[in-house]
Amino acid sequence: MLDSTELALYRRLAHEQAVGRAPSLVAAVVRDGALAWSGARGRVGEARPDDDTQYRLGSITKTLIATAVLRLRDEGRLALTDPLERHLPGTAFGSVTIAQLLSHTSGLTSESPGQWWERAPGADWAALVASLQQDATKLRPGFKFHYSNVGFGVLGELVARHRGKPWFEVVREEILTPLGMHRTTPHPVGAHAEGFAVHPFADVLLPEPSPDAGAMAPAGQLWSTIADLARWTSFLGGFTGGVLAEDTLAEMRTMNTVDDTAVWTTGFGLGLMVLRHQGRHLAGHTGSMPGFLAATLVDAATGTGALCLTNSTAGVGITQLCVDLITVTEELEPALPAEWQPSTVDPKLLALTGLWHWGPTPYLLRVRGDGLLTLNPADGAGRASRFHPTGPDQWLGLDGYYAGETLTVGRTEDGTANHLNLATFIFSRTPYDPAAPIPGGVDEAGWR
Repeated sequence: MLDSTELALYRRLAHEQAVGRAPSLVAAVVRDGALAWSGARGRVGEARPDDDTQYRLGSITKTLIATAVLRLRDEGRLALTDPLERHLPGTAFGSVTIAQLLSHTSGLTSESPGQWWERAPGADWAALVASLQQDATKLRPGFKFHYSNVGFGVLGELVARHRGKPWFEVVREEILTPLGMHRTTPHPVGAHAEGFAVHPFADVLLPEPSPDAGAMAPAGQLWSTIADLARWTSFLGGFTGGVLAEDTLAEMRTMNTVDDTAVWTTGFGLGLMVLRHQGRHLAGHTGSMPGFLAATLVDAATGTGALCLTNSTAGVGITQLCVDLITVTEELEPALPAEWQPSTVDPKLLALTGLWHWGPTPYLLRVRGDGLLTLNPADGAGRASRFHPTGPDQWLGLDGYYAGETLTVGRTEDGTANHLNLATFIFSRTPYDPAAPIPGGVDEAGWR
């Protein structure tokens, strides 16, 4: 990056470390799948932390668990609509679905019963389930957003049962190793920061505990570094490294439920937090454990993301810092649009493009370089969707009003496309074309 950009980023980092009184604070920016800038303030022992110093990730752990679950879904081992009972029998909340657990809409209690799980040695799965036999569900499943650490302890066990090995072994083999994240571990290894609480009224520190969380570990156990978390942030932005299908990752980033119900700025997809800020849609997650705060956010539209790690229990505006680092980067060095290049298009597909009409309303059908179709109102206002091919003359809606709906091309006897059938709506080449199967027919007298 330009020296001026790096200075602006470092100044924002330095300001947060000073105002938030962080023992140490590290941050980075990723662009186009690679680490573009990193910086550090404060000390870990007597040394300045660097890109290889481990910090605890807290709930960013959940994003890896969610990825492992979506891999199972893509393999056909489960459906997101499946009730938990089908995969983990014997719980008192077996009716909640996998999707509800991923999106924090299951209604499960936020914390495990008993001692504060983040500061106490964790129980095993049997003990956790036993503790949840009574009053585990606080809200009607599907009713509203209710963040649940317990839900991801459950999903970690789901992953372990399906793979026949502990959840971290699955995450390491299927996600961390393929992405080159060799410094992400359940407990600190090598250079790492000790977690502290900072006294609210004096500049003194109190060491915080970091026990193994047992069955709750999938909710926040992992430790990682700037270098590893940069790879993960890039992954969330679309550089999947073959670990997950791009469409599946986009599904994870799609908002399922909102945290703030006015004009929403924060919500959740499938295991991912979704933020809306100044026209940008950011996806990622925050993390909080005693002695540590963490955050990773990325704008998939531009490929710019930011990540931050600190060894302080509270006081550091970790989420806003990430947002600001992205904003500074985009303002000082805006991402360039992808270079346009011509592509090869099937002549039969090319013949479908152009003007279509839904009733009297003109629409434009276009074919994109990636093989998808787009159907948009000619004036830009109204229902618009992208479509993925699923068979001869059949396309599946990917977003907007027609997400999940089927678009079918209707043809005459000589093979000419004369209408589109989209969820029973008929689009014809001219408004109310009498040659197309317009529901209700077309007045014989025509336009007058």
